[in-house]
Amino acid sequence: MAHAAPTASQRYRQSLTDHAKHVNVFSFAGPLVLGLFYGLWTAFLERDKGPVTVGNVFYGILCGVIFAACLFGLDRMGTRMLAELRAAAYGAFAAIAMGYLYSLSGQSIFRSVVIALAVGLAVGAGAFYRFHMREP
Repeated sequence: MAHAAPTASQRYRQSLTDHAKHVNVFSFAGPLVLGLFYGLWTAFLERDKGPVTVGNVFYGILCGVIFAACLFGLDRMGTRMLAELRAAAYGAFAAIAMGYLYSLSGQSIFRSVVIALAVGLAVGAGAFYRFHMREP
């Protein structure tokens, strides 16, 4: 056969190099929206039924910016990772974020750890399934 089709690994590597070069506006949208939601939720929990203060607002903005930056970085670096490692990273990120939010609500540290582990395992399993279904 004179003309053979390219293998899947070549196409996959080509899409990785093309994706790494270009950053479009839509790659910022998901982390920004989720960071805004996370920041609002953090500010609400930090307020603890008291008045809204400047400190609560700045705390929510800070937490939202850190969350969005970490999620954007994980999204950009994730394309270069193995699917298993990428799923574990998303699971760990979700566990840390949810455990911190749950600890702000005033619950015990044991309960925060249990909730964080449950969320992290669920997100990690879902991400593992998604990444293995979408790989060539």
